[in-house]
Amino acid sequence: MPPTYNRNQTALVLESDSLILPRRCLFKAKMRIPKRPAVTFCLSLLFSLSPSEFRSPHFLLTRFSHSSPLRRRAIHTVGVNQLHASYRMDGPGVDKNMTQVQSMAVSDGGQDPIIWSSPGGGQKINIGKQIFCNRSLNMRNIVAVGFDMDYTLAQYKPETFESLAYEGTIKKLVKDLGYPPELSAWTFDWKYMVRGLVLDKKRGNILKMDRHKYVKVAYHGFRELSKEDKVAAYGSTLIRDAFDEPDYALIDTLFSLAEAYLFAQLVDFKDNNPGRLPEGADYSHMYRDVRAAVDMCHRDGTLKQMVAKDPKRYINEDTAIFPMLKMLRESDRATFLVTNSLWDYTNIVMNLLCGSPNLDGSLNLNFEWLQYFNVVITGSAKPGFFHDEKRANLFEVDPDSGMLLNTDNGTPMPQVGDTFRLPLKSSNESCKVFQGGNVGHLHKLLGIESSSQVLYVGDHIYGDILRSKKVLGWRTMLVVPELEKEVELLWELRETRKQLRMMRTHRDLIEDKIHHLKWSLKIEVLDGNEKQKQLSELENLESQREEVRFSHQQAQRECHQKFHKVWGQLMKTGYQNSRFAHQVERFACLYTSQVTNLGLYSPNKYYRPSEDFMPHEFDILGL
Repeated sequence: MPPTYNRNQTALVLESDSLILPRRCLFKAKMRIPKRPAVTFCLSLLFSLSPSEFRSPHFLLTRFSHSSPLRRRAIHTVGVNQLHASYRMDGPGVDKNMTQVQSMAVSDGGQDPIIWSSPGGGQKINIGKQIFCNRSLNMRNIVAVGFDMDYTLAQYKPETFESLAYEGTIKKLVKDLGYPPELSAWTFDWKYMVRGLVLDKKRGNILKMDRHKYVKVAYHGFRELSKEDKVAAYGSTLIRDAFDEPDYALIDTLFSLAEAYLFAQLVDFKDNNPGRLPEGADYSHMYRDVRAAVDMCHRDGTLKQMVAKDPKRYINEDTAIFPMLKMLRESDRATFLVTNSLWDYTNIVMNLLCGSPNLDGSLNLNFEWLQYFNVVITGSAKPGFFHDEKRANLFEVDPDSGMLLNTDNGTPMPQVGDTFRLPLKSSNESCKVFQGGNVGHLHKLLGIESSSQVLYVGDHIYGDILRSKKVLGWRTMLVVPELEKEVELLWELRETRKQLRMMRTHRDLIEDKIHHLKWSLKIEVLDGNEKQKQLSELENLESQREEVRFSHQQAQRECHQKFHKVWGQLMKTGYQNSRFAHQVERFACLYTSQVTNLGLYSPNKYYRPSEDFMPHEFDILGL
């Protein structure tokens, strides 16, 4: 059973850093922003543990003393309209019959979702719902928590939404870019591609690399490349390849999975049907066409119009989102939403998440969800939004009409003469909606004095996490939906992984003996009998090595395929962290499987990372 943690224990979790804090009543107050970060003191009780306990995932727990809620100066914001242009949206585990404690994110007996602040909260979190920490983050120093919408608050169903994107792209390729009509009969396997892959545009290859940028898994279309082919293409150059644009495309967002799959299909089609594609369509040209077709789908609103007609078909409903936002607001923090989607689409999606159905099941569109935010910025055009010097106008959106009004850095501008100005009648005056602008406008609207006071939650390594972290210094949390399945499988396969390490050690021992015997036969002067004896021993050891090597590789492949039949474990490539895991480690302060996992922890929690280990420490510490 995966590890769970009880608030009535006193322990500190070192491996996953999932600390459970005692419940406390929430203090309700008006939203204010402190002029300086609050200073807190935490006393941790550390109990002596046996070596075996230290190696278990349970480890320790801490109890924290809570100071009074932060006092903040009042926030004054203004509202936004909708510009009739289009931007790309911001940014899909396995069901196991596991005898584990039910996650607090699940409703209890059909009642409201259980979060940390609810009567049944603050007790147990299963491993698939935990928040993992790369860099220490004291939530008491956070005065504003921001969210992306697409694939963060709104989790799309890959079997329907990704298929919709795939079909729309195919139609554009055939109708607008001159590709053969038989492409229309192609189908999409939404489970095939994963995040963290790299497309080699020139060679038509799809690669998975480790954190050192060594290619470990490679396919040409859907044909696996041999070790010799991989070395020839990527391991025999005098200068290491950066594996970056313009020759490579990075599959870092869930939106990119359909286009990666289509690219692989086109590679196979080109190889098997020479002359059938448009003239001059090499692999790079095909990728550019796929990207152009995807952009067409976003620009003409094809995807969002279909989603808006039946959002329940494409988006998972999560009743824990708004209780989580409510808890954050009641903990005296500002909350904001920054999305590339425009106001009309944003309102539809957020109403679905808010759970406002009519009797016939259709959505009852209203603005009640705005009460959970201080500021909403639509059409933000991230990642450019994160550059303060970007000269982007900030418009106020009237929620009722979608009309845009000019502002002076968020402050409504008086109209000249008798120019008509539509009065704003928002049902929630505490939150204003905007379109465009940049991060400087957001900081001013929220009264942010230091970038480190902001925690931003998103799903896109480049568009949400890397830019906000490197450019601004915001604290970041990455949402990785695939993580829930991954950690649960890791728990199930923990004994298998131990056996793999033992087999690897056994291979090393046999190889050392072989090297020693070969050295002895080469250097030492031996009589005939002794030499024959050592040759016989050498032959026996080499036979053992091949048997162990084959068994080890077969066991590795079987373990690899339990995570994904082609690409294996998301966060690993062989024994090394994958390129994707390396990016998560570098740029995300926190990472977790679902945004609502934030609601399972105290809003004042101090997240602490596990201890880093160097290779020389593993045997010494018995890890």
